[in-house]
Amino acid sequence: MRQNRKETAWKKSRKFGYVKGGRKRPKLADNIFNRQHNFSAPTENEETPIFMVDNSSRDLYFPVTVDEIKEFLKKLPSEHTDNLTHIWLRKMTNKEYEKEGSFQGCFICGSGVNLIVLYPFPTNLKMEFGNKKPSNKILKWYSPFEPELIHSNGNWTLKWTEEKIKRYY
Repeated sequence: MRQNRKETAWKKSRKFGYVKGGRKRPKLADNIFNRQHNFSAPTENEETPIFMVDNSSRDLYFPVTVDEIKEFLKKLPSEHTDNLTHIWLRKMTNKEYEKEGSFQGCFICGSGVNLIVLYPFPTNLKMEFGNKKPSNKILKWYSPFEPELIHSNGNWTLKWTEEKIKRYY
Protein backbone atom coordinates (compact mmCIF):
# COMPACT_ATOMS: atom_id res chain seq x y z
CA MET A 1 0.00 0.00 0.00
CA ARG A 2 1.54 3.27 -1.07
CA GLN A 3 0.66 6.66 0.32
CA ASN A 4 1.18 9.98 -1.37
CA ARG A 5 4.28 12.05 -0.71
CA LYS A 6 2.47 14.56 1.43
CA GLU A 7 1.40 11.88 3.91
CA THR A 8 4.84 10.29 4.05
CA ALA A 9 7.12 13.25 3.51
CA TRP A 10 9.68 11.98 5.99
CA LYS A 11 9.74 8.48 4.45
CA LYS A 12 10.36 9.36 0.79
CA SER A 13 8.77 6.54 -1.18
CA ARG A 14 8.93 3.67 1.28
CA LYS A 15 6.30 0.98 1.28
CA PHE A 16 4.62 -0.15 4.47
CA GLY A 17 5.71 -3.55 5.75
CA TYR A 18 9.24 -3.32 4.37
CA VAL A 19 12.23 -3.27 6.68
CA LYS A 20 14.23 -0.05 6.59
CA GLY A 21 16.61 -0.19 3.63
CA GLY A 22 14.16 -1.78 1.23
CA ARG A 23 14.49 -5.41 2.37
CA LYS A 24 11.32 -7.44 2.66
CA ARG A 25 12.50 -9.35 5.74
CA PRO A 26 15.15 -8.77 8.41
CA LYS A 27 18.69 -9.65 7.42
CA LEU A 28 20.10 -12.70 9.21
CA ALA A 29 23.63 -12.06 10.35
CA ASP A 30 25.04 -15.55 9.86
CA ASN A 31 23.23 -16.47 6.59
CA ILE A 32 23.04 -20.19 7.42
CA PHE A 33 19.93 -20.48 5.27
CA ASN A 34 21.41 -18.62 2.29
CA ARG A 35 24.63 -20.60 1.92
CA GLN A 36 24.69 -22.81 -1.12
CA HIS A 37 24.79 -26.58 -1.07
CA ASN A 38 23.89 -29.23 -3.61
CA PHE A 39 23.16 -32.10 -1.25
CA SER A 40 19.89 -33.96 -1.07
CA ALA A 41 18.33 -34.96 2.22
CA PRO A 42 19.17 -38.53 3.26
CA THR A 43 16.47 -41.19 3.06
CA GLU A 44 15.15 -42.83 6.20
CA ASN A 45 17.26 -45.95 5.58
CA GLU A 46 20.57 -44.07 5.33
CA GLU A 47 22.81 -43.82 8.35
CA THR A 48 23.41 -40.22 9.37
CA PRO A 49 25.55 -38.22 9.48
CA ILE A 50 26.97 -38.90 6.03
CA PHE A 51 30.70 -38.17 5.87
CA MET A 52 32.40 -36.71 2.79
CA VAL A 53 36.16 -36.23 2.73
CA ASP A 54 37.94 -34.23 0.02
CA ASN A 55 41.65 -34.62 -0.68
CA SER A 56 43.38 -31.53 0.64
CA SER A 57 46.43 -30.01 -1.01
CA ARG A 58 49.95 -30.94 0.06
CA ASP A 59 50.20 -27.79 2.22
CA LEU A 60 46.99 -28.49 4.15
CA TYR A 61 45.62 -31.46 6.10
CA PHE A 62 42.62 -32.42 8.21
CA PRO A 63 43.69 -32.77 11.86
CA VAL A 64 40.71 -34.99 12.69
CA THR A 65 39.62 -38.23 11.05
CA VAL A 66 36.11 -39.51 10.40
CA ASP A 67 36.50 -42.06 13.21
CA GLU A 68 37.51 -39.35 15.68
CA ILE A 69 34.51 -37.25 14.66
CA LYS A 70 32.14 -40.23 15.11
CA GLU A 71 33.64 -40.92 18.53
CA PHE A 72 33.20 -37.29 19.57
CA LEU A 73 29.59 -37.16 18.32
CA LYS A 74 28.75 -40.16 20.51
CA LYS A 75 29.83 -38.14 23.57
CA LEU A 76 27.35 -35.36 22.78
CA PRO A 77 23.69 -35.47 23.84
CA SER A 78 21.50 -37.06 21.16
CA GLU A 79 19.31 -33.93 20.79
CA HIS A 80 22.42 -32.10 19.52
CA THR A 81 23.28 -34.68 16.88
CA ASP A 82 19.97 -36.26 15.80
CA ASN A 83 19.25 -33.69 13.06
CA LEU A 84 22.79 -33.65 11.69
CA THR A 85 22.70 -35.12 8.17
CA HIS A 86 26.15 -34.46 6.65
CA ILE A 87 29.72 -33.69 7.72
CA TRP A 88 32.00 -32.49 4.96
CA LEU A 89 35.78 -32.29 5.31
CA ARG A 90 36.12 -29.87 2.42
CA LYS A 91 39.27 -28.75 0.64
CA MET A 92 39.96 -25.05 0.22
CA THR A 93 40.82 -23.03 -2.84
CA ASN A 94 43.79 -20.66 -2.66
CA LYS A 95 41.45 -17.66 -2.53
CA GLU A 96 39.56 -19.13 0.41
CA TYR A 97 42.81 -19.92 2.20
CA GLU A 98 44.01 -16.32 1.92
CA LYS A 99 40.82 -14.87 3.40
CA GLU A 100 40.79 -14.02 7.08
CA GLY A 101 38.83 -16.55 9.11
CA SER A 102 39.32 -19.25 6.49
CA PHE A 103 40.11 -21.88 9.16
CA GLN A 104 36.62 -21.63 10.60
CA GLY A 105 34.14 -24.35 9.86
CA CYS A 106 30.56 -23.48 9.07
CA PHE A 107 27.04 -24.82 9.46
CA ILE A 108 24.62 -24.89 6.53
CA CYS A 109 21.00 -25.91 6.70
CA GLY A 110 18.08 -26.01 4.30
CA SER A 111 16.19 -28.44 2.06
CA GLY A 112 16.25 -31.13 4.73
CA VAL A 113 20.05 -30.93 5.02
CA ASN A 114 21.95 -29.95 8.17
CA LEU A 115 25.60 -29.84 7.16
CA ILE A 116 28.81 -29.12 9.07
CA VAL A 117 31.73 -28.08 6.86
CA LEU A 118 35.27 -28.40 8.25
CA TYR A 119 38.26 -26.92 6.41
CA PRO A 120 41.88 -28.19 6.45
CA PHE A 121 44.73 -26.69 8.46
CA PRO A 122 48.29 -25.86 7.27
CA THR A 123 50.76 -28.72 7.65
CA ASN A 124 53.36 -26.36 9.14
CA LEU A 125 50.94 -25.79 12.07
CA LYS A 126 51.05 -22.01 11.64
CA MET A 127 48.22 -19.57 11.08
CA GLU A 128 49.63 -16.64 9.09
CA PHE A 129 48.30 -13.09 9.65
CA GLY A 130 50.73 -11.07 7.51
CA ASN A 131 52.44 -7.89 8.67
CA LYS A 132 49.49 -6.68 10.80
CA LYS A 133 49.20 -7.94 14.35
CA PRO A 134 45.94 -9.85 14.83
CA SER A 135 43.30 -7.85 16.67
CA ASN A 136 42.51 -8.53 20.31
CA LYS A 137 39.17 -9.96 19.18
CA ILE A 138 40.94 -12.63 17.09
CA LEU A 139 43.47 -13.40 19.83
CA LYS A 140 40.66 -13.72 22.38
CA TRP A 141 38.81 -16.12 20.03
CA TYR A 142 41.81 -18.46 19.85
CA SER A 143 42.96 -18.00 23.48
CA PRO A 144 41.10 -21.06 24.91
CA PHE A 145 43.23 -23.25 22.63
CA GLU A 146 46.49 -21.57 23.72
CA PRO A 147 48.39 -21.11 20.44
CA GLU A 148 51.68 -19.24 20.64
CA LEU A 149 51.76 -15.76 19.03
CA ILE A 150 55.03 -15.22 17.14
CA HIS A 151 56.37 -12.10 15.41
CA SER A 152 59.30 -12.78 13.08
CA ASN A 153 60.55 -11.08 9.90
CA GLY A 154 57.68 -8.59 10.12
CA ASN A 155 54.99 -11.30 9.98
CA TRP A 156 52.59 -12.38 12.71
CA THR A 157 51.70 -16.06 13.12
CA LEU A 158 49.95 -18.30 15.61
CA LYS A 159 51.96 -21.48 16.21
CA TRP A 160 49.90 -24.55 17.12
CA THR A 161 50.60 -28.09 18.28
CA GLU A 162 48.78 -31.23 17.08
CA GLU A 163 46.73 -31.63 20.25
CA LYS A 164 45.72 -27.95 20.37
CA ILE A 165 44.49 -28.10 16.77
CA LYS A 166 42.43 -31.22 17.53
CA ARG A 167 40.88 -29.43 20.50
CA TYR A 168 40.15 -26.44 18.26
CA TYR A 169 38.40 -28.65 15.69
